[in-house]
Amino acid sequence: MAEKIKPTQKLATHTLTDLYYRDQNLVTDMMGKMSFTEAMIGHILNRTPTAADVAIIDAVLLALMEHGLTPSAVATRLTYHSAPEALQAAVAAGLLNVGSTFVGTMENCSKLLREMVEGTEPMDTAAKRIVAEHRAQRKHLPGFGHHLHKPDDPRTPKLFEIARANGVRGDYIRAIEVLSQAVDDSFGKHLTINATGGTAAVLSEIGIPPEIMRGFAVIARAAGLVAHIAEEREVPTARTIWDLVEEEIPYAGNALEDILDDGNDGGDD
Repeated sequence: MAEKIKPTQKLATHTLTDLYYRDQNLVTDMMGKMSFTEAMIGHILNRTPTAADVAIIDAVLLALMEHGLTPSAVATRLTYHSAPEALQAAVAAGLLNVGSTFVGTMENCSKLLREMVEGTEPMDTAAKRIVAEHRAQRKHLPGFGHHLHKPDDPRTPKLFEIARANGVRGDYIRAIEVLSQAVDDSFGKHLTINATGGTAAVLSEIGIPPEIMRGFAVIARAAGLVAHIAEEREVPTARTIWDLVEEEIPYAGNALEDILDDGNDGGDD
């Protein structure tokens, strides 16, 4: 019988007097000497961050940190209203909404771009095939379209500008631009490359695997959600959101029509 291999980890350790992130001393090698973004890149990717790494990931974190009262922010505010003693629960509730529809679509988009860059087809041929397949299956094409930003999402060209200014090869940016043209040709109208599509391209340029890209959206949005809690403490909105739902989505079942009003407008469900 083969001997069971004992698992190990290389992320952190400590002694009575020191703490280490990987092999760097937290106090003497890191604190006061590097930014959070630099330390995060080294910790997640296990490499010394380049100037391009820092510039691009910093820009991505800024681009994805905040977008107003989106589902993640609403979930955070409502959860904080219900459990104000647990800030972490409210942030976690919001982060559960970072998924394949909102904020986290860069993962699926990046896989398509990788297919175009690393595949054997000419890039424009691959783009037309990808668009045709998604249309035939009535599937949303990740990285394209935005209900608030038209004709273009202003964050995307800025992400591309920052990446190019930092000397990336540009293969993945070129791929999403070719895919964008195929999208426009197929639909007969322009669909913006949204911020998550732009993020997929620029993170691919610095070698971030698709499988962990969404993690950077989680990190960014966590900061924005803490801001929503800070504002909720000063200018509460959760009760207004709840009341709006009560007003706009009335009961349409067959229960008794006359319900006694006991005057209880408290917080219990």
